[in-house]
Order: sequence, then structure tokens, then C-alpha cells
Amino acid sequence: MAIKKITVLYGGESSEREVSLESGKYIFQSLKELGYDTQLVDYPANFLITEFTPEDYIFIALHGEDGESGELQKFLEEKGIPYSGSDYKGCKNTWNKDICKKLMRKNNIPTPNWITVQSLFEAAKDIDDPFFNQLRPFNDLFLKPVEDGSSLDVFKISNNEDLDRAISSCLDPNRAFIFEESIDFKELTVPILDGRCLPALEIFTSESFYNFNAKYINEDTQLSKLMLSKEKEKELEEVCLKVNEIMGCSGWLRVDLLQDNKNNFYVLEVNTVPGMTSHSLFPKSAESVGLTYNDLVREIINAK
Repeated sequence: MAIKKITVLYGGESSEREVSLESGKYIFQSLKELGYDTQLVDYPANFLITEFTPEDYIFIALHGEDGESGELQKFLEEKGIPYSGSDYKGCKNTWNKDICKKLMRKNNIPTPNWITVQSLFEAAKDIDDPFFNQLRPFNDLFLKPVEDGSSLDVFKISNNEDLDRAISSCLDPNRAFIFEESIDFKELTVPILDGRCLPALEIFTSESFYNFNAKYINEDTQLSKLMLSKEKEKELEEVCLKVNEIMGCSGWLRVDLLQDNKNNFYVLEVNTVPGMTSHSLFPKSAESVGLTYNDLVREIINAK
């Protein structure tokens, strides 16, 4: 059935609202340039499901829980309204880092070791505590919310002062977190579009890691095509496509990884609604193979 109208859902109520607003505006402008009848809707405040029919199409530009937990996808599926990206299952498997990493571990996908706590009040306050033994030996750890994105409430921890600062600085310490093994060498990302990998990008930042400032604020963050041998390039693509299959994702997504100094790959997480701002990784990778922003938006809409 031909698409009559495309609605871009953006905004949301998560900590990633501002990023989503920017992504949505870029996508909306692109859809207008492509000739679609389109509108921007701030979700959930201005979203009325009764206004939509199966002839409509929803482009989900909601980062964070609103667009990536799977609940919106489940609701739209029940109403028979088509939308962009992964379905309920794919989102559910990837939104929760603990579930995602357990699925990877079960299917022999390398991922950094981790410990999950249901709140930071359960975590040890001393990195020499036996609580952290299963992650040893380590020089650094990362603290991350189990369910959140855009590197919000993510901290690199090298000592007890870092640990104290991380716990006291969290926007919401009373939720599930993971402590994750730090693997130093290269930070990289691989976009997947309609079942094929786009070029992997290596991320260079003046920050200690690819945090919120590096993603959206700093102008000195650099992205470059990851240089690999043909053998390693094939290995990386196989890992990412296997992750895509295991998680049950579809349409478009982004796999974030680390590469150690022995050239081993480790999958960190999967993003089912990647950023589409001027700083975002997905459009940068697409551009490197000749896909303009408008080309990319068109392919996302047509992707299976």
C-alpha cells in the first residue's frame, strides 16, 4: 500500500528529548525535500492514535525509552500502523543493556564483562571491594544505566574518587546500572541499513570517552572510516550482522563496539533509533558511500 502521509514522532519525555527534537527536525526537513506529505508531532503530548490509519507511516525519531523500549512499536503493531525501524522484539532485546549483553554472551558474541545492580545504593563504594572481583584485573571501569542512551549518566571510573563522583552526579541513582569492563584502544560504530553494513567509523574525541559532550557539543570530535584488512573487515561485518539477527532487529540500527590492541572486537550495545542530527554517526557513515541525508531517509523508509 502506498504511503499517503509520513508523521515524524519526536521529542518524548526521556533524558534524550533535546537530541530527539534535533533529529526529528532534520528528518522532517528531508521528507519535505523528498516530496512527502509530512508533519512533526511532539510525542506523547500531541500524539493521538485516532488520527492515523494503516495508510499512514510513522517515522520514529524518538531516542531513549519512548522510541527504543519497544512499547510504542507494540502499540503501533496492534493498531496496524506501519513505522520505521525494528519491531517490539528487536527493541525489547536491545534497550536493556543487561538483556542485550546476556543474549550476546549466550550466542558467543564478545562483549565486555559486566556487573548489574538494581540501584547504585547496592553498589560497593570502594573499587578494592570483592564486589568488583569478577571484573578484575582492570585499570578502569564504566558505569552505565541499564536503560538509557546518549551517554547520559555514563562515567569512566579509575579510582574511588571517580566512583564517588559518579554516584553523586547521577541524575537518577535509584535505577538499574551496570559496571562494565573498560577496553582501551579504539571506539567504533557500524550502522546497518536494510540488512547490510555501512562503513565502520572510528571515533576520535578529546574527552576521556565518547560521552554526551563529544557526541553533541564539542566541535573537535572526529569520525573517520575505520581502516582494516579485508579479513578483519569481514569479521567485523559478520559480528554485527549476527548481532542484528540475534536481537531480531530490522530496518536500520547502529552497533557500537570497541577494538582492543590485539584487534579483537567487543560489542557494547545496539541502538534501534540512531541519532540523525548534524553530529550523528549514521548519516556520516552513509555519506562516505555516497548516500546523501535525503537518500538515507528514503532508504530507511523503504527498508525491511
